[in-house]
Amino acid sequence: MSLLQDLTSDMVSAMKSRDKETLGVVRMLKAAVQNEQIEQGHDLTPDEEVAVMAREYKQRKESLEEFKQAGRQDLVEKTEAEMKIVENYMPKQLSADDVKKIVADTIEQVGASSMKDFGKVMGAVMPKVKGKADGKLVNQTVKSELNK
Repeated sequence: MSLLQDLTSDMVSAMKSRDKETLGVVRMLKAAVQNEQIEQGHDLTPDEEVAVMAREYKQRKESLEEFKQAGRQDLVEKTEAEMKIVENYMPKQLSADDVKKIVADTIEQVGASSMKDFGKVMGAVMPKVKGKADGKLVNQTVKSELNK
């Protein structure tokens, strides 16, 4: 079943159970997927669907940090709840140890030896972890591994 079908069935379920919070988030996610489809001009591939969900999750994560800095606990709780719903549609996230292992293997494969090879390593790692790991985590891991 495609992501769009999952979102539609979850939207119907949320309507039937009168779960307004879930319904609102699922509607936003469905709209984001449909907008991306229109923009691309074709049905989305699973990788493109994951990219849309990752973008939605990242937006909420950035908002969460801003709300915490502003001391808006009401918005923090709402955004955390939204993030949990978005996570249901994303692939399982890699742990920091998994990312470190992938980065170490990639450094070995491309023959990187210093920070000059940072771009080469990032270019090789990102397709492997796309949608499964946060870009910031990957960036920090590559930097720490290259500085050893």
